Amino acid sequence: MLFNSIPFAFFLILFFIGYWFVFNKNIRLQNAFVFVSSYVFYGWWDWRFLFLISFSSLLGFGIGWWMDSTPEERIRKRLLTLSIVINVLFLAAFKYLNFFIDSTETLIHKLGFEADFITLHWILPIGISFYTFHNISYIVDVYRKHIQATKDPIVYLSFMSYFPQLVAGPIQRAKDLIPQFQHVRIFNYAQATAGLQQLLWGLFKKVVIADTCAHYANNAFAHYEALSGLQLLLGVVFFAFQIYGDFSGYTDMALGISKLFGIELTTNFKTPYFARSIPDFWRRWHISLTTWFKDYVYIPLGGNKKGMAVTLRNTFIIFLVSGFWHGANWTFIVWGLLNAIYFIPYLFLKMDSKEKNYSVTDYLQMFLVFVAICFAWIFFRAASLTEAMAYIKHLFGNSFITTSYLTVFPISILLPLIFLLNIEWIYFRKDGFKPIHFPSQWIAWPVYICLAFIILMNMSFHKNSDFIYFQF
Repeated sequence: MLFNSIPFAFFLILFFIGYWFVFNKNIRLQNAFVFVSSYVFYGWWDWRFLFLISFSSLLGFGIGWWMDSTPEERIRKRLLTLSIVINVLFLAAFKYLNFFIDSTETLIHKLGFEADFITLHWILPIGISFYTFHNISYIVDVYRKHIQATKDPIVYLSFMSYFPQLVAGPIQRAKDLIPQFQHVRIFNYAQATAGLQQLLWGLFKKVVIADTCAHYANNAFAHYEALSGLQLLLGVVFFAFQIYGDFSGYTDMALGISKLFGIELTTNFKTPYFARSIPDFWRRWHISLTTWFKDYVYIPLGGNKKGMAVTLRNTFIIFLVSGFWHGANWTFIVWGLLNAIYFIPYLFLKMDSKEKNYSVTDYLQMFLVFVAICFAWIFFRAASLTEAMAYIKHLFGNSFITTSYLTVFPISILLPLIFLLNIEWIYFRKDGFKPIHFPSQWIAWPVYICLAFIILMNMSFHKNSDFIYFQF
């Protein structure tokens, strides 16, 4: 069930009615309603996925309870190890097993031997990377005694399956979300209004920006041999805005929907394409994943407190693991490696500035960071390393511009992109999404209606497309 679909609109309306008008007087019934509705939402894709998330959830709940009830450190460590191993193997079996089999077979062939291994033909469960990380972080936090294990299975099942963030994040920490399920939620008109505005903005980013940019980006990557250098360059830029509009649009919708129900989710994007450095970009892009790796991998490995050699090692580990988390393909690993290499000058020169200045130098830094990020996106988007290298070769080797292309230049996307960048600049100055306050309702409502009309028009031109991060 896609956020940008008619079935979801009906689902959301029915959920709103049940949540606020039927089960609002009993928090346990309300949480049970959240859990059941979330399972309906998730099972809409494939009911078999419900067995996997149920197993993962019951494992986390049981081990967390056991760990919290025993004072013996030796048992707690064994439970922690058991939980991490099971969760990692659970994720690896569905997401990476075939990758390792294929890579091993390819290596054996290159060594001159014959091999014909059997691969498993099963569907990657949607959102498995996200809810597995929810589970791991919960168990680690219980082990560290940062939180107490919940003794209410409905609360934990609701935390694991909460539908707005279930399939593509943001990755929620138990300490942030579980307490919200343990306290009575009261409808707040201002919060709900802000949620609707963020939901509308997320739909605009997905339907108008991402889906339109996808048309040009897909064409560029499908026909790179026959296109000019300018077309290929624009193809990369369009993909950069496609993935941003797609993923941050999903996040805005998830945050906006949650505000309708009195629940606050973690901010996941803060205008990343206005970043002035690579570290600044990663403080603004997929924040919940970046901080997850920082807290549960980077810092336990020693962080940046044990000298430059260890810092470099940990930086490469984080980005390689991050690349691999995104998918079982060497392209994602190279994408992660590139971002780690980008980080090196900032580690040695310590030139990362968090201050917001608006000089010519700052704009030049924003441009150079955007160029570097776009180059890395080529590997993220390409189906294989061979395709990525061929795309780069034609990008620099083909004629940069052809006269025929000027007649079909994608002008239709320019105005929406300009509008996006202007609104994002406002949010950049505010340091994140904050509702735009209009002088009066006579101005606000025409703007909202116009935005909704543009979204509906684009939905009629484009079929409802999956969100990119559903595959991760």
